[in-house]
Amino acid sequence: MLNQTRTTNILLLIIVIPLVFYLLKILSFIFIPLILSMFIALLFLPIMRWFGRRNVPKAISIIFVLLLVSLSVWLGVELIQLSSREILATQSEFFPMAEEKIADLKLHLSESFGITFSEDKNFIGQFFEKDNIGSTLGFVRTFFTTLLMTAFFVVLWLAESINVHKLLNNTILKQKHTSIKAFMKIEKDLIKFIKVKFLVSALTGLFTGLMCVFFDVSFPIFWGLFAFAINFVQMVGSFIAVISLSTFALVELDPTSTLFFFILSITMVQVVFGAILEPVFMGKSFSINIIAVLVMLMFWGFLWGIPGLIMAIPITVFIKIILEQFESTKIIASLLSGNETKLQ
Repeated sequence: MLNQTRTTNILLLIIVIPLVFYLLKILSFIFIPLILSMFIALLFLPIMRWFGRRNVPKAISIIFVLLLVSLSVWLGVELIQLSSREILATQSEFFPMAEEKIADLKLHLSESFGITFSEDKNFIGQFFEKDNIGSTLGFVRTFFTTLLMTAFFVVLWLAESINVHKLLNNTILKQKHTSIKAFMKIEKDLIKFIKVKFLVSALTGLFTGLMCVFFDVSFPIFWGLFAFAINFVQMVGSFIAVISLSTFALVELDPTSTLFFFILSITMVQVVFGAILEPVFMGKSFSINIIAVLVMLMFWGFLWGIPGLIMAIPITVFIKIILEQFESTKIIASLLSGNETKLQ
């Protein structure tokens, strides 16, 4: 009888897990802002508690937090506008140079490999044709819809209309003491992760921009913002930043020692902040197995695209902490962290 029950549970699990993943996929327009807003709300919970200890009405606390978020968004928009003005101001110098380098590259590929290119269109201009504008507008519309839904869910989290502690207690953990302990660890680790990731990304963006200024590479503000944003994608973001900026530098810098030292400099920026300082700031207790990181990046990236890549590690941390609360799943949590001593 016990074996039959176990077999039935395994079969149900095999059916339920793909169904859950399918729902996460088709309902991504709800789950992405919901989970993203939870991480944002966790970041501001200490401020909410500080206001609560001083008997400040919750509505005023929420308004203050939303103003902080709005200020951050406004600063981001101003930086984007500044980088846009920087690009527009130098496009008369850069784009002809880029077209010349691209023409040389096309000629080389044509002579070496027999690849043919359309000559009746401007190469860079093809990215701004009418056929491509629709997809761009669709992306902008989806982005702002997600942003508004995220802001809505942040208000619900902060107002405790959605309570993480109660949700854990009523669904997964079923024990008040265990749920409080798990919630406190989730809050502590995720706040630490977000703060460290933001600081490391900001420093990466700042020094990437400074390297562009030092080596006289165009659009340092844009590339600083790009390095800052892409660094939130764990591991993959560093490679994308270095490869993209190195490819761009080929247009402006001659293939000499200057180009070599520029690529070496931006690579060192990524290594120092991403591979050395970030693990030091995170601490050993926060470590996640590199194989688990790669698997989670692939899984959540496939499921939710770019937002999935950004949230893959926080979601993994959340899952690891939940698994640590049960004796039967501690082995899985240990595999995720790569630390067998936690089983003892």
